[in-house]
Amino acid sequence: MNIIITKEDLKKINFFLDKVVSSSLAHSVLLIDRSGQLITQYGNTLDIDILSLSALTAANFGATAEIAKILGEEEFTLLFHKGKSENVYFTAIGEHVIMVTLFDDKTSLGLIRLRINQIAEDLSRTLASIFEEKREVTVSGLQRPS
Repeated sequence: MNIIITKEDLKKINFFLDKVVSSSLAHSVLLIDRSGQLITQYGNTLDIDILSLSALTAANFGATAEIAKILGEEEFTLLFHKGKSENVYFTAIGEHVIMVTLFDDKTSLGLIRLRINQIAEDLSRTLASIFEEKREVTVSGLQRPS
């Protein structure tokens, strides 16, 4: 899906990402599409390779979707990886977007999940409206015929 995100769209999206980072002590939050393209990032990314993380996250979600099918599930909508000091929490936001939350041991997984659950539905609706609005406009700026 080729979508152009405007500054106004980013302002709407970053409102929700700021809520997660500021209320949970997470380092940063990334939004990526299911193909692995970075949509936006918010917070301190700790000098990591964000583009590789985005691509690998999408691949991870793809592999996990196949595991879900084998187990008779429609999809697993969240993943968590814990390291010695750094952690990552992935969650699906709507059909097209994955939120990646990076945090250390100063915050708990429970707090991360709580904060994400508080904004997930509203963020999903915001993203859906942005994607639907952009889908109605072609590259030349003309609306597609109905």
